[in-house]
Amino acid sequence: MSGPLLSAEELCVERGGRRVLNGFALAAEGSSISALAGPNGAGKSSALKALAGLLPSRGRLQLFGRDLRALSRRERAHMLAYVPQQSLLQSGIAVREVVRQGRYAHDPVWPGRRPQQPAVEHAMRATDVLELRDRHWNELSGGEQRRVLLARALATEAPIILLDEPTSALDVGHALQFLSLLRELANAGRCIVVVLHDLDQVSRYADHCVLLHRGDMVASGPTREVIAPEPVRAVYGVELVPNGALGYRQTGGGA
Repeated sequence: MSGPLLSAEELCVERGGRRVLNGFALAAEGSSISALAGPNGAGKSSALKALAGLLPSRGRLQLFGRDLRALSRRERAHMLAYVPQQSLLQSGIAVREVVRQGRYAHDPVWPGRRPQQPAVEHAMRATDVLELRDRHWNELSGGEQRRVLLARALATEAPIILLDEPTSALDVGHALQFLSLLRELANAGRCIVVVLHDLDQVSRYADHCVLLHRGDMVASGPTREVIAPEPVRAVYGVELVPNGALGYRQTGGGA
């Protein structure tokens, strides 16, 4: 379809009687990476969960031009995959079974029948967790669990993937590998929406950026226009230092 695959207009979220997202807007297209950036408490995770239909919200929210809230969970699962910061999964289930969960919307499991394997194996190879397939989930490190969760999302073959701070528990090597994989997925047509703290990662990998502060949108547009001196100064109270990569220095007035 032409136009955004996932869109939001005037999206508002309240949690615990307090508004944490106010008038959020996004038009996420295929073949692109959209980043949600901002300091702690900016509303990034709330925005992502609302986009996934996991938080009650007000405002317009569309998935492939349809009202997301009117779709069944199965319909959403075919079109959208969500990767949380941390999974609530605590059991000793094998990694391969965790990744297979991504196929359940496509391949219902009947007695004696397993979900199809090609998408599962491909997802594990792409995220470098194939060698972990027989390990138990609760034996993995935080970084390994993060890669398994991405593999589960890839196994859905959903055209839209939402990720909440996916590199926060990864070492430098796997973080770069992870972001490069997201770039490859976007180049192949996927729509990626990702929460990132590291502005250097945003600048290097995202096509579009929404900068949030205390639940409000401060800036939205091409990344080079959003991760720029004025918006960054307004939100973080720091100045960008142009030296080929992002660096910072404290401004006189503080944050």
